[in-house]
Amino acid sequence: MNFARLSALAQSVVAAAQRRLPPEVRAAAAAVAVCFEPHPNAAIVAEGWEPDILGLFIGHEHHGELADSQPLPPQIMLFLENIWDYAEGDEGIFRDEIRLTYLHELGHYLGWDEGEVARRGLE
Repeated sequence: MNFARLSALAQSVVAAAQRRLPPEVRAAAAAVAVCFEPHPNAAIVAEGWEPDILGLFIGHEHHGELADSQPLPPQIMLFLENIWDYAEGDEGIFRDEIRLTYLHELGHYLGWDEGEVARRGLE
């Protein structure tokens, strides 16, 4: 599947996931950009991330202060071709994994660990 189609699918899944968030979380989610990339770029891999990662949160946490070490605004990156490969070309699995990866990275933005994400029903 081409990247344009993967992006369109991912955008619809993320929008639906955002609509289902509790109001206080939905407001925070609106403040963080979601970016779609085919794969992590060379700089991300050079930082030690695996080339097949599915998503990544970068920037400062919600209510966090901008720091010299994190000059970028917060953003959630979803690596669509990696997720498509993980889903083995199954559109239903791809959609599920987009939702799960988005919510996982949103949890990092909110400063939550995996346990807190699960307790809040966001997995």
